[in-house]
Amino acid sequence: MPEGREIGRVVGDAPGPTLIVVAGIHGNEHAGLSAVRRALATLTRRQGRVMGELVAFAGNLGAMRLGIRYRERDMNRVWTNERIADLEARARSGEALDAEDHEQLELLAAIRAAIARARGPVYLIDLHTTSAHGLPFILFGDTLKQRKFASVIPLPLLMGLEEALDGVLTAYFTQQGCATFAVEGGQHDDPGSVDNLEAVVLLGAESAGLFGSGLLTETGAAHALLDRRRGDLPRVMEVVSRHAITADDAFVMEPGFLNLARARAGQLLARTRHGEVRAPKDGMVILPLYQGQGADGFFWGREMSSTRMRVSEVLRHMKLDRFLHLLPGIARDPEQPSRLVVEERVTQVYRHDMFHILGYRRVRKQSTRITFERPATIDHTAE
Repeated sequence: MPEGREIGRVVGDAPGPTLIVVAGIHGNEHAGLSAVRRALATLTRRQGRVMGELVAFAGNLGAMRLGIRYRERDMNRVWTNERIADLEARARSGEALDAEDHEQLELLAAIRAAIARARGPVYLIDLHTTSAHGLPFILFGDTLKQRKFASVIPLPLLMGLEEALDGVLTAYFTQQGCATFAVEGGQHDDPGSVDNLEAVVLLGAESAGLFGSGLLTETGAAHALLDRRRGDLPRVMEVVSRHAITADDAFVMEPGFLNLARARAGQLLARTRHGEVRAPKDGMVILPLYQGQGADGFFWGREMSSTRMRVSEVLRHMKLDRFLHLLPGIARDPEQPSRLVVEERVTQVYRHDMFHILGYRRVRKQSTRITFERPATIDHTAE
């Protein structure tokens, strides 16, 4: 168990990027702590080759000591501007704060301090594991800068999932100008999960530029390990839709699906009191719900081809999204320029794909309108 918020750091003599690693934001996910300690030990031995800084923080210390996911609330659903402003206001006024409030304030202060002393660009990796056995994968908000940061890691890259979740750590620090991604490294207690996460940290440090490509022999082994872990899964996937459920649905997932699994058109995926749920076409089942309560039965995804990736990058470099609000039925939100408000009646003309390919993957229904939002960042070079 970590004794304090900071797990460790390695600082090179030469200025360079800062890589922040967060482990254990869920208290029952201990593999990330072991993984980042091993990565820190490796970089300490090679400190003369390091430029900039790698610093690692423990997420939810109290929950880790108890071996539980959280005490009062999920610490990876509280990272929004509104929530943080309210928390800091309550702290200043002396109001009573709960366990996760204190944890969040301490972690926020530690990360802000690391950003303030940075001698170059700032990157952040959030390490996770899962209760069920499954395959490791990377998820991130879909900006070009974050694609570049994550793409050196040969695990499946999953786009659109972060945007489907509210209040996650990585999304908040993307807004603050960092390039970020989260990684699901495997099952909580599987020793292989530690190996996976250690490999991700080392390759993430290389991608961020803390040392030159190929300078550390360990990164070659890390790349080979993660390439084997991916198996025959697609290199890049995107979330197309979310199968939302309520307790009244009596949702039961069909057995046999891993956290990322191929499905054929018409294949039975789940049953509810309303009937069977079948795959609409060939695609991917993502994060199927097998235990506990939840509002997400599963996410439905598909492979994203290299051609589609390149087209997306070209269109974004051309900044074509600047003209979307000129189309009938589309307006830009004056309070949030990264959000488009679309009249529902025109979504049969302007397919969701048009917005997704330009990075507007966060989709929310509001009465007769649908909002499409992309990651907002104070660093305008992120796209």
